[in-house]
Amino acid sequence: MPYPEQLIAPMRNDLLQLGFTELKTPDQVDEILGTEQRTTMIAINSVCGCSAGGMRPAVAVSLANEAKPDVLLSVFAGQDLEATERAREYFTGYPPSSPAIALMKDGELVYMMERHQIEGRHPLEIADTLKAAYDEHCSAPDTAGQSAASAD
Repeated sequence: MPYPEQLIAPMRNDLLQLGFTELKTPDQVDEILGTEQRTTMIAINSVCGCSAGGMRPAVAVSLANEAKPDVLLSVFAGQDLEATERAREYFTGYPPSSPAIALMKDGELVYMMERHQIEGRHPLEIADTLKAAYDEHCSAPDTAGQSAASAD
């Protein structure tokens, strides 16, 4: 049975304020994950303390990194049950975990942070681990191209 929306709304907003798009149905998950070729982060959000005290704050800090995912998505475990289940189908080789953070590139899973890698760790430690994954799998913005474009 899903959690009441009033209970989880503030937890959803933590990621929405960072620019995440929520996926609430299996069709939405397939529509994006089945076709997206850019580097994509999928955060499996949850009501647990390690999500509130670790995952969500760490994600916020990690996104200040120069290299970062192009697309930010989330599903909410315990609320958007079918969407969460469908997203997990894209994480081949990993058991269900919440919270969790997946990075996909060109439609393939390239990095997975599971609950056991979040639980009990300080958000800054988690953020550093995420930044290292971004540095390996994501591209930094082309600042030279942006400068030239803004000079027009």
